[in-house]
Amino acid sequence: MRFQDFKKEFNNYPLFSVREVEKLYPNWNKMNLRNWQKKNYILKLRNNWYTFTDREINEYFLFYAANRIYSPSYISLESALNYYGLIPEVSFSISSVTTLKTERFSNGLGNFMYSNIKKGFYFGYELVEHNDLTIRIASREKALLDYLYLRKDIKNADDIISLRINSLIFTETIDVKKLLDYTGLCNSKVLTKKVKLLLDIFNA
Repeated sequence: MRFQDFKKEFNNYPLFSVREVEKLYPNWNKMNLRNWQKKNYILKLRNNWYTFTDREINEYFLFYAANRIYSPSYISLESALNYYGLIPEVSFSISSVTTLKTERFSNGLGNFMYSNIKKGFYFGYELVEHNDLTIRIASREKALLDYLYLRKDIKNADDIISLRINSLIFTETIDVKKLLDYTGLCNSKVLTKKVKLLLDIFNA
């Protein structure tokens, strides 16, 4: 198969998988992928997942890629909190939560980290549309809960203050009722205590 023909067929795919290719071309030669990688036509993201190297790479594409290469998952923790402007730090990894095992992938786009949560905690994400991409990302409230829940080193008010959460954005954008409702769904005494500390700090 010529690369030009392949690219014409899959150019509208932000990412493509070996399975998607085999649906259209059941007998194609997988060695094409290795050859095209060597020529820098395509980039391997993880086993069986690829993208074209001339694809525009931005935050939304990275989020979309994170969703696709390890699923089910949604963007959360530092990546979501920074996206919403709630914390100043820019993470060097795209952080997600998943019901699968904790995992990490590194490729030509960067580092992708996935933290395991219980199936009962897998909720509170939204679908964000950006051009041709649909991204699963935690709501502001759920991103905070995921972060507080998974950060075992956060134990008191000083620990929460050290996160440098933007007080203005917190006050203007966080739905306290939703935050409390989500906290109740999580049914965790430790998390409930952390949320109370958080709300006390911001007088919410």
